[in-house]
Amino acid sequence: MFAALLSSGPAPIDPRPFTDGREPDGFEIVGHAGRVALCAGAGSMRDSLDGRHWLVGRIRLDARDELRARLGAAATASDARLCLLAYARWGEAFTDHLAGDFAFALWDDQRQCLLAVRDRLGVRGLFHTRTADAWLIGDSLDWLAARSATPPALDDYWIADFLVLGVSREFERTIYLDIKRVAPAHLLKIGEGGLSLRRYWRLELAEPLYLRNAEAYHERFRELLSRAVADRLPPGRVGIAMSGGLDSTTLAATAVEVTGDPLRIVAECEHYERLMHIREDHYASLAARHLGIELRIRPADDIAHDPHWRSRGLRPAEPGLGMLNAHNIRRIGREMAAISPVWLDGEGPDNALTLERNAYLGWLRRRRSWVRLSQALLQYASAKGFSGWSQTLARRTGLRHVPELDPFDVLPPWLREDFARELKLSERQQALGLGGDSSHPWHPVAYDSFTSPAWQSYFEDHAFEEALAGFEWRYPFLDLRVLQFMLSVPPVPWGWKKHLIRASMRGRLPRAVLAREKTPLDCYPEIATMRTAGLPSLPENHGVGRFVDPVFLPDLAAPDPDLALALGVHALDGWLAQKRQ
Repeated sequence: MFAALLSSGPAPIDPRPFTDGREPDGFEIVGHAGRVALCAGAGSMRDSLDGRHWLVGRIRLDARDELRARLGAAATASDARLCLLAYARWGEAFTDHLAGDFAFALWDDQRQCLLAVRDRLGVRGLFHTRTADAWLIGDSLDWLAARSATPPALDDYWIADFLVLGVSREFERTIYLDIKRVAPAHLLKIGEGGLSLRRYWRLELAEPLYLRNAEAYHERFRELLSRAVADRLPPGRVGIAMSGGLDSTTLAATAVEVTGDPLRIVAECEHYERLMHIREDHYASLAARHLGIELRIRPADDIAHDPHWRSRGLRPAEPGLGMLNAHNIRRIGREMAAISPVWLDGEGPDNALTLERNAYLGWLRRRRSWVRLSQALLQYASAKGFSGWSQTLARRTGLRHVPELDPFDVLPPWLREDFARELKLSERQQALGLGGDSSHPWHPVAYDSFTSPAWQSYFEDHAFEEALAGFEWRYPFLDLRVLQFMLSVPPVPWGWKKHLIRASMRGRLPRAVLAREKTPLDCYPEIATMRTAGLPSLPENHGVGRFVDPVFLPDLAAPDPDLALALGVHALDGWLAQKRQ
């Protein structure tokens, strides 16, 4: 973790009240001059430049060799040094030249100005608050909350969103009313004029990307993904969370090509033997044998839920469902950390390569792009093939049931009516939706996904796992070079069952893996476990009474989605109980 302390007046900052022994081991003051003090703990980087600029944070840059060349930096320059050199060269516009996963604070002693920057997608967290005497910035929400002279007030809107949706609908809110997040792609500045926030980047999707032929798309995808994987590889071995699906096996194949050494790659596959029969182990084994990499298959039936979670004392900075299984997450994570300090995650393509056929074809029709429209229709028919059209016919004739997604437009019955009425939650849901922007003309669903705070919650869940286990998650498909390419290719035909990846990986993965349909879980594993072991019950002295009427919580006869959503009530109550201790 790291932190920056800045006096809110002209008086020098005294960091001692803020570093009173409650910090993790190794937390130390690494820069202190007048109004500012920078503190660094385990996992953070620190550097200074010419006695004028200091930096502390968590930083992993993409395309660092290109950035070193532009800055004339030494080949050994760290990512922190590159950020300092970029600031010295370009001033506050240096954020235009940085990409990767980072959150850091930078002090400019000449301008008496503190800057704090969060990466473009929000992989790394960054928070800020103010006490009577100082501004506090850091990547640990717990640390900032502990600096308050009195127990910090809770944010009812954050709690309501968590109970109804599982994530906040707004980037800036936290569980605490007076501690705010720096939103992704934002620069926070504290200087003579006080605090200001500026968005330095936004996701742009203008025209679809039209290349000369199909092979050009394949080559560009493989090239960009190879760069992304290379930028995320640690020295030595790298781990891959590998199901038997297309995305994670593609990461494994790319890592083998980039390293040239299958022995450096180790994959882990969670496999359910009793709860469901989706054969993840079978397809993962096919891919591992084809690539020549080590595969560890972990039976997951008995680690889907920890019935003793309340007594474990394991709590994230904000309520989350991960705390209901934190004991197992920590145990497994430590085993993974012993293998590699870095594990690659395959999320991204399911959202980026969404088949938005009607939106895209309608956009072409409105533009009178008749040649493109005709080509798209022919490509779609070819990519879909006989089996795809058979499925469409079955849907049209009612032979195959296609469940509809829950639109989250109804408040759960166990939410207290007075609480929902006071916060106008129904109106809030209609106004904010999932918090993203669905106005894009030809890729509205995908664009909405990547402008939504839901990704922020995903990264924070993984950050909790990192803190428990001691390794780092990295996301090659969310490298902006790869992500923007996937979002820019025409949804027809490349979004049809992620045709872009399937076609690009021919000959690099087994045919059975490439032909495998998207295979969602048959059930909620934690709910299936609870149906056997019994649902958790709220203690008599529960702390959620202001938000929830426990009488209306679902029982074992309720559908899985209702039970899964209600688990947020238990997570919130357990979090509040530990907070009171």
